[in-house]
Amino acid sequence: MSTTHPTGPDAAGPGDSSRTVREAMADRLLRAATRSGAQLVSEAAVLVQGAAVLADPIAGAVYSTPATAAADGVHAAAHPQDHPHHVQRPAAGAVLVLHPAPTMTAEHVRLVATTTAALLEVRGQRAAELRAEQMRLHSTLLRLLLAGHTTSVTDTVRAGGLTHVTLYRLTGPDIPTAHQVLWRAVRPSLAGHGGACALIGEVDGELLVAELHHGSDDGRVLRLVSRVSERHNLLAGLAGPLPLAETPTAHADAAAARHSATPAHRIVPADAVGTPQLARLLPPGPYTAWARSVLSPLTPDHRHLLLVRLRTGSAPRAATALGLSPGTVRTRLRGVAALLDADLEDITVQAHLLLALRAPTRGDGQGEGEGEGRPKSDRQARLEKLPSGILDTDAARTWAVGLVGGLEPHLRIALACWLRHHARTAPAATELHVHRTTLTTWLTRCAERLGQNLADAAVRAELHLALEATAKDGDDPRALPRRGGRTYRRL
Repeated sequence: MSTTHPTGPDAAGPGDSSRTVREAMADRLLRAATRSGAQLVSEAAVLVQGAAVLADPIAGAVYSTPATAAADGVHAAAHPQDHPHHVQRPAAGAVLVLHPAPTMTAEHVRLVATTTAALLEVRGQRAAELRAEQMRLHSTLLRLLLAGHTTSVTDTVRAGGLTHVTLYRLTGPDIPTAHQVLWRAVRPSLAGHGGACALIGEVDGELLVAELHHGSDDGRVLRLVSRVSERHNLLAGLAGPLPLAETPTAHADAAAARHSATPAHRIVPADAVGTPQLARLLPPGPYTAWARSVLSPLTPDHRHLLLVRLRTGSAPRAATALGLSPGTVRTRLRGVAALLDADLEDITVQAHLLLALRAPTRGDGQGEGEGEGRPKSDRQARLEKLPSGILDTDAARTWAVGLVGGLEPHLRIALACWLRHHARTAPAATELHVHRTTLTTWLTRCAERLGQNLADAAVRAELHLALEATAKDGDDPRALPRRGGRTYRRL
């Protein structure tokens, strides 16, 4: 950039000239700031005759001039020691990175960086003043969506043709901060973004993100939610894409899936919960026929209630996921148990029921030829025992051995006993005649060697099926060898 200095008797002195240059620079940046943040960053790049990037730790490059400098700017913000020639300033929750031309003086670059960062802060404060109202609007739209008022929501977001929703439910130690960070990263707009519209809000103490789209998304929101989850120690369940009319179902499925999330896997899709791998290995003919028979008395609402209950592991957690009271859920579950004529608290029943719900069958009810006069055993299969030809196949045994085959005998016995006692340590330790601390230690070893989260109800059901498929004659608490009372002797 060149500057023309006045000459003649009225020429200003060196100090006046310097002030004029600074004022002209500030004026250019101020005019750019009144237009947009992108224009402000672009003007800063022009003034340093190089590149300027506003890098967000979650969203990456927010603004970049030129566009090709985005990756370099993000890397410089994350690793400043690797980029000593870049000038950085914190700005509005992000980092302003300038890469000036070699001819630029250090003082000039520092002045541009400081002024630009200050103007970005002003824009950020103004946006924060408006953000509270926008966040309340988003929360209201999310509640309307969950209540089934999809037309009102789609009319409000002014993005026609949106037919599906992908839903995220997040919990963690500091939801308000995560909400602010995710909001800045996603930059949601009611006008939509690339054929989609993201709604972000706090609903009942958790962070809820609903991405409305045309049936598939580009993964942008998923990437941002993943980064925020990692940075702020959140656990998330993901459900969808589902039609907008099924948003309440997606809401419950996301909560159920979240119970399977761990620090190692912070976002769990709903379709990844509950024996999906085993279901693909079973013979489709007898498996589908058995599942259809088992589920024949149930309506779709019954099946969804059971699936949420089995994924979450308890009636209170299922009630939270479904937005119902625990008493209502327990009453409905008692009705379902009567229809199935089964004890829904039994681990074998739970495992078999989860397997039936995963089968490629709709289970729409009884067939036309099933009359009232036929014996009940002919109309409906039992849950307590799988028929032959389903779990006793070579493929199922291979799956089971791969899952639990590496456990030592005493760990197999302890794990199977603990599962039979509904994952309660005290009664299982009593049956095994070991101290609760000993059993807890063994269960920790099981989790480490299996690489599984034993707190996950769906994982426990999978493990029970695998232990059933690989059962041995010595898998009995009475067969556990001992020495000196309760002291265990390694086999």
